[in-house]
Amino acid sequence: MDTSPSPSGTRGAGTRIVPRSPSPQRRRRRRRDALLFGALIAPNLIAIIVFSYYPAIYNIGLSFMEWDFVAPSPEFVGLENYQDLFTDPSFLQILMNTLIFTGVSVIGSLVGGLVLGSLLATKVPLTGFAQTMAFAPHMLPGAAVGLLWLFIFDPNYGLSRWAFSLFGADSPSWTTTSDWSLWAITLAYTWQRLGFVTVICYTAILDLPKDLYEAAALDGAHGWKLFRHMTLPLLSPITFFLSITGVISAAQAFDIISIMTSGGPGVSSSTLSWMVYEEAFKNFDIGTASAGATVLLVILLVITWVQVRYGDKKVNYS
Repeated sequence: MDTSPSPSGTRGAGTRIVPRSPSPQRRRRRRRDALLFGALIAPNLIAIIVFSYYPAIYNIGLSFMEWDFVAPSPEFVGLENYQDLFTDPSFLQILMNTLIFTGVSVIGSLVGGLVLGSLLATKVPLTGFAQTMAFAPHMLPGAAVGLLWLFIFDPNYGLSRWAFSLFGADSPSWTTTSDWSLWAITLAYTWQRLGFVTVICYTAILDLPKDLYEAAALDGAHGWKLFRHMTLPLLSPITFFLSITGVISAAQAFDIISIMTSGGPGVSSSTLSWMVYEEAFKNFDIGTASAGATVLLVILLVITWVQVRYGDKKVNYS
């Protein structure tokens, strides 16, 4: 069939347009772009596989083994490690400690960070200094934070003794009694993370559109009403991000627990991350430690999925 254009510059009614194949230059350009893309992502991709996915998969494999670091090779025992873990009377308390520690620290730091970030955004005097002081706890290593709060919680010489004496009461033994040890490490960790959340919220509030606030002010929205119906919805992507990262970070907390209570007394302040350390490097029970780490991984995956599945619906990205 003749597909030449008609004299008027249009094709005939029965013509069929055959797509042109890419030119050799375009094909070479596409291959070059693909190779460049692969070269750019390869280092990060390899690092993620080697340092994240492979250890997680290897740990799951070890959870079905019995090993003490001394035997030449692990011995397969099936689900025995999980059976021992779930039948251990202290495991339920450790699991509850982990949930309480994570939930209170994430909610406390998020609420406190929103309040402090809003106050800093109002341009109070010495805002720069206040912002630096608010962020300072996040810059301190966990060991330093633990030592600082050990002094604060000292019932004989610490600031806790002075604070309770104002009300005519004695300071409790925060880190040496089972009633207070979990709350001691929770307060210390929440204080450390509070600075990071404050600076993130403060920066996000400064980036909010000012015209919306001016229009809301003209409609009579002020104070708590403005914060609840305007600021919080606009900050929902930030709070969504902070809640997910906060849960993951708190569930892996180790250094503050090590310095302040070492998981004691008993298991009153022990979390899953601390239990994994004790089973692996104190009891040399690698199988049980790996089983505990796998349980922690599953819990984090479930919590993150729930946050993404239901929390994302309430996030306002516009």
